[in-house]
Amino acid sequence: MYFIAISAFLIACKKDPSIQDQISQQESEKEEVVEEDFNYVVEQFADLKILRYQIPGWENLTLKEQKLVYYLTQAGLSGRDIMWDQNYRYNLQIRKALENIYTSYNGDKSSKDWKSFETYLKRVWFSNGIHHHYSNDKISPEFNKEYLASLLKETKTQLNEDALIVIFNDADVKKVNQAKGVDNVALSAVNFYGPNVTNDDVTSFYGKIKSPNPDKPLSYGLNSQLIKENGELKERVYKSGGLYGAAIDEIVKWLEKAQGVAENKAQGDALALLIEYYKTGDLQIWDDYNVAWTAATEGNIDYINSFIEVYNDPLGYRGSYETIVQIKDFDMSQKMAVLSENAQWFEDNSPLMKEHKKDSVVGVTYKVVTVAGEAGDASPSTPIGVNLPNANWIRAAVGSKSVSLGNIINAYNNAGGSGRLKEFVHDEEEYELEEKYGQLADKLHTALHEVIGHASGQLNPGVGETKETLKNYASTMEEGRADLVGLYYLMDPKLQELGLVEDWEKVGKAAYDGYIRNGLMTQLIRLNLGDDVEEAHMRNRQWVSAWAFEQGAKDNVIEKVSKDGKTYFNINDYAKLREIFGELLKETQRIKSEGDFKAAEDLVEGYGVKVDQTIHAEVLKRNEQFTSAPYSGFVNPVLVPEMDENGEITKINVTQPKDFVSQMLEYSKSYGFLPEVN
Repeated sequence: MYFIAISAFLIACKKDPSIQDQISQQESEKEEVVEEDFNYVVEQFADLKILRYQIPGWENLTLKEQKLVYYLTQAGLSGRDIMWDQNYRYNLQIRKALENIYTSYNGDKSSKDWKSFETYLKRVWFSNGIHHHYSNDKISPEFNKEYLASLLKETKTQLNEDALIVIFNDADVKKVNQAKGVDNVALSAVNFYGPNVTNDDVTSFYGKIKSPNPDKPLSYGLNSQLIKENGELKERVYKSGGLYGAAIDEIVKWLEKAQGVAENKAQGDALALLIEYYKTGDLQIWDDYNVAWTAATEGNIDYINSFIEVYNDPLGYRGSYETIVQIKDFDMSQKMAVLSENAQWFEDNSPLMKEHKKDSVVGVTYKVVTVAGEAGDASPSTPIGVNLPNANWIRAAVGSKSVSLGNIINAYNNAGGSGRLKEFVHDEEEYELEEKYGQLADKLHTALHEVIGHASGQLNPGVGETKETLKNYASTMEEGRADLVGLYYLMDPKLQELGLVEDWEKVGKAAYDGYIRNGLMTQLIRLNLGDDVEEAHMRNRQWVSAWAFEQGAKDNVIEKVSKDGKTYFNINDYAKLREIFGELLKETQRIKSEGDFKAAEDLVEGYGVKVDQTIHAEVLKRNEQFTSAPYSGFVNPVLVPEMDENGEITKINVTQPKDFVSQMLEYSKSYGFLPEVN
């Protein structure tokens, strides 16, 4: 499960290269940024801001630990093209054509069309394809087909005619279509399903498959593409020798090197299972790996690697490729471990129905980590917190790992200004609360969401997995449920008792102000006027906020204020709002526990999808004065090994890429292991 930054502006030819070949290939990217004051901002274009992050404490790692991090980051980057192909069947063809034009065109680079071409390419890089990373809309180029055709001709670049046309036409306009009452699979451009596969095909296909152990259901569909061949449905499994096999073999190569420098036996055993899973595609091995990985809590280095989050599947079966390599932040992890140590108290004192509470919350570990590298679904746009594994039975029986990406959050916090905040807060008191307590409130909400939220609650006996019962609403319901857990406890004196805050009430007020302000107003800057809310996290923030606003209307708990022609939402009764959040949490857990699809549909469609157009127009108008982009993402630091005469790594240096373009081109050159059509 992902926890995404509420809003960045409020937080303020292929070959098989050897290690030495890859190091030499990285030379063009190794222009280290040496600055006394680290500059977090790389560049800005369209609606995107590119940031960079540091790896504090790198020099304190042993050489063996540094090697482990390096091998894991190389494994992650080796699968980068998988995410591109998963996102859309023409993405790799289009990217390679655009990059060839960019690197070989010698014509007029001062024209408006060329500048638009550059921006389009950067947007495609950022989104790992031609659909916007957040809205899922196809990105519209600000140049015409004839101009692109002329660039293709002048640079002798080949691009399939269908791929060329689709950049400009009205086909495949949504990567993920979550609309009500439509065939979500058929109308989603994401490449998890063949062109003729429908919602009914998917539910029928997997409805016939039964897990060997019903109490431990396997994640069917997680690592495959479902296609229709001669009228018959069949899976193409992601594995060595199967779909994406060329990239997976590279991932395995680097994971085997990582296994050789594992910090301990448990970590090494988990890596061995992950390698075996990649080789076989066996979902039982995937579960075995997740059990082993969840239990492997010792050591300074950890990682996420494989086909994991299902947000890009309209029906929630298939996992997108992602990787995050992590170094433990000892100081912050020690401070925040108190949450996982008290997980049972939070479960026992939650407003859930008794039958929906866990009698024993087991194995919840929480760490603040320093990110050392990301790829796939986690890059360039990254979460700020992750809780895994996703299987409900593993969470219940073994536990889970929750991490907060500390240096990523730090980069967000140091890359923005406070102008928008001043524009949208109701009064000076709200502004001062946000300025003084907002960052801490955000960090605590992330922690509570991941550690307590995703670990809480249980399904009723006999109720199927959430993706089967709540279907296309499963992701937004789960994220909203975890958000509500965090919101409920952010106004609890227990946080002060545990030593996490000095003033629980003020931290809680700042958290509530920020959540309502964002859920009802400021997140709308990410949408075009007239658009529905479609992204799972945006939907959950709106349905939580809108439901709470409506429920508290009688007592004026949240007041809609008009001042100088501008709209604000002011919280008058924080204690009552907490009660409302508790009521909604109770109902959301009931929906999940009972698999109540109709109630989920009513909640999401009734409160989370449609936008108040008057407020939206106002928000967009008020936002015009600000130049900072609404979305942020990151380039990764570059790990550069030093070698002795025997080819052994003696040291690994951390450098920063020169810019976004150089890193994207380098990644395509060094990690482009897949053919254009898979």
